[in-house]
Amino acid sequence: MTLTLGLTSLFLAFACALYASVAALIAGPRKLNAWIDSARNAAILTWPLLTLASLAVIIMLVQGQYQVEYVSDVSSLAMPWYLKVTALWGGQAGSLLFWSWLMSAFASAAMLRRWDRDRSLMPYVIAVSMITLAFFILLCLFVENPFRRLWLSQATGEVNPALFQPANSTLFTPQDGRGLNPLLRHPGMIIHPPMLYLGFVGFVVPYAFAVAALITGRTDDEWIRTTRRWTLVGWLFLSLGLILGGRWAYDVLGWGGYWGWDPVENAALLPWLTGTAFLHSVMIQEKRGMLKKWNMVLIILTYALVIFGTFLTRSGVLSSVHAFAQSAIGPLFFGFIGITFTISMSLLFWRWDSLASETQMDSLLSREAAFLLNNLLFLGIAFATLWGTIYPLISELVTGQKITVGPPYYNRVNGPLLAILVLLMGIAPLIAWRKASFKSLSKLMWIPAALTIPTLILFYFLGAAHPVALGAYAITAFVGYTTLSEFARGMVARMRLGENPLIALINLSARNRRRYGGYTIHLGVVVMAFGVIGSNLFQTETQATLAQGETLSIGGFTLRFDSVALFPTNDNREVTRATVTVFDSSGRLIAELHPRRDFFLDSGQPMTIPGVRSTFGEDFYVILVDWQPIGSTGATFKVYVNPLINLVWTGGLIFILGTLVATWPDADEEKRYAAAPASTLATAGAD
Repeated sequence: MTLTLGLTSLFLAFACALYASVAALIAGPRKLNAWIDSARNAAILTWPLLTLASLAVIIMLVQGQYQVEYVSDVSSLAMPWYLKVTALWGGQAGSLLFWSWLMSAFASAAMLRRWDRDRSLMPYVIAVSMITLAFFILLCLFVENPFRRLWLSQATGEVNPALFQPANSTLFTPQDGRGLNPLLRHPGMIIHPPMLYLGFVGFVVPYAFAVAALITGRTDDEWIRTTRRWTLVGWLFLSLGLILGGRWAYDVLGWGGYWGWDPVENAALLPWLTGTAFLHSVMIQEKRGMLKKWNMVLIILTYALVIFGTFLTRSGVLSSVHAFAQSAIGPLFFGFIGITFTISMSLLFWRWDSLASETQMDSLLSREAAFLLNNLLFLGIAFATLWGTIYPLISELVTGQKITVGPPYYNRVNGPLLAILVLLMGIAPLIAWRKASFKSLSKLMWIPAALTIPTLILFYFLGAAHPVALGAYAITAFVGYTTLSEFARGMVARMRLGENPLIALINLSARNRRRYGGYTIHLGVVVMAFGVIGSNLFQTETQATLAQGETLSIGGFTLRFDSVALFPTNDNREVTRATVTVFDSSGRLIAELHPRRDFFLDSGQPMTIPGVRSTFGEDFYVILVDWQPIGSTGATFKVYVNPLINLVWTGGLIFILGTLVATWPDADEEKRYAAAPASTLATAGAD
């Protein structure tokens, strides 16, 4: 019953998405409002239908209906109920259904908004969002169906998955399932994939409005104003997904780091880079009526990279510690990316002349020029990252060998670009619109520059004498001080009105959430940058095999191996856990850590859990590499000291706080927007 309900709901959702797409495309040019409303209702209906389909899969996972192929692949008797629920996105078929469900939720929410000002865009927004949704549901139905059951052939004795019963076969129900990949059983993976997927689908909404604007010939910035919060929400979730993914890698993958330029990490980073460029660039269109063509290019690229990111994650064309599935969906994804990108760019070229800027750039020393340079840097980093990501595919196509590009390439190419980008992040807000002067700019920069000097001296005496580190710290400190100076200037102005500093700060941020939310994001980036510099340039590591009671020394610490134990757990694991004691340079005991290796009996796979002693200044990070009781009990440990690593996570929290401030609805702004007359619509193509 559950399977039938879920499968039927999935088919009906596909039918609704197709109907909405076709009806909207036919009714839009003819202005058949009744049909457009019908398409809108069909689009809204996809969400409850996909909710039923998703709930059906979750129920089967929790109940352990192992006759269903997907349940057998990702669930097991030993898994707790909450991991069975999250197994919905733990495998290929379930994750595609989950993506579709989130997409339908965003699309339905967009359909429920008031369309008074954007009535002409509605049919095409429906069509674009529903075509995207229909593609993913198509994959769920005909390529990776989560409702396929296992059938035992009476002729051959083989067990094969099929949606409907093959001839001469009976239903096969395994005693237990294989269970989730151990790496997916970490709490971070409960939250990380949903955040990434929410970020991915969030960018589909502004893309749909952009394509609708191109089709209707809308040359104003109304579509940007309408989708600004949608874009920020998508960007927020994508940012959260990247940060949580870094934390998961640090906690589970056992290599002492949080970002390794892995292909799937890059796949999530790419749309974030172009999406961030888009968020900065649209400010120029809203303020000066410039860069209309450029903004269209950016949102088209972001959408293409969203689909590309899902393609890399789910197709298995590139090896990755993050990619847990391989299937034949790769060509379908590649074809969909090619078709949608070609159509989008064709529409852009069709409307190219009507998207001319209303004003011209007055000076290279202006905020417009700084934002444009900001965009070019983001695109440069995105291109370098994309090239490094797909290079193994290109090398295999040309030479027959898959040559992988490692972190040294990314660090060497992207490192300088990121440094310039961070520096520009501090300078750009100080530059006036239209035209600035070096004299006025220097007046705003001298205090942050002066404060940077003693900061550098402090870092030097704390041991950061490396020239590259000092240069990086100089840029980061300067940007931090310039951002704080912007807060200080606003607070001083409000304090002159009689407000105390705290109230002044609150009112300052509340009255201009977009601006000061952005500054808070910049502060988060600064804090993260300090952590990235420290943990990358000053990380120390060592590895040694120790007998019980032996020690090793690293970075002013001493580690002593005390014991190791092997024991089973109630959730079908065999745990090998070591006990080590950590002493500081004076010999004082500061921590007892328990690095371990968990072996999951249901999946037959291990997972490494480090022992970490964490302080504000550094992490002492221990991995149990191996344990072999030869003669006397001994163990091999890999040890890292990661300076300032916790600033990465602290900066991430500040970053998210700033995004929430910038995204939070502004009542005054909404009132002004509602009271303003509708924008003059460009002739939608008299062609």
